[in-house]
Amino acid sequence: MSAALPLLRIPVGIVVERRKADSPWVDFIWRSAAVLPDEPETEPWTILREQGSATWFYAGSATVDLYASETARYRDNVAGTPSIWVVLSPSEGPWPYAIAAVTADPAEGEGFTEAADNLVEAVPMPETVREVIESFIAEHHVEREFVKRERRRADPEALARRQHEGGQE
Repeated sequence: MSAALPLLRIPVGIVVERRKADSPWVDFIWRSAAVLPDEPETEPWTILREQGSATWFYAGSATVDLYASETARYRDNVAGTPSIWVVLSPSEGPWPYAIAAVTADPAEGEGFTEAADNLVEAVPMPETVREVIESFIAEHHVEREFVKRERRRADPEALARRQHEGGQE
């Protein structure tokens, strides 16, 4: 993610699934299940559906922030299986998780997996969100030529000339 302000913010709603775990250590398994285009007028943590041992909740709203500097990553995302990465972080509130971030940048989504407590899922991107992202790419993408840096040759004599603590050896 860039330190700059996003050029576009796309509001989305997040659907989370809670499934009964077949485990003596945890009662439920949680995961992001879907991204809804726009923000529904529904209270966070409203039950949307119950089926068998699974319950789907509307967890709340978030925004997918788009930056001009990341258009190549967005382009790669929509060219494959368009996905939105949803990051849920442990919460001290009434629900065990809170929406921490939502992104269309695969590298940023992967970066969120470094915090071991986060639940990070790539979920299908809604068609309307994909269309907005494709328009953003068309408007802001600038192809940048990859320039490979030339490595400096190693100087084998450099170690022999190096000063060591206590004088030269």
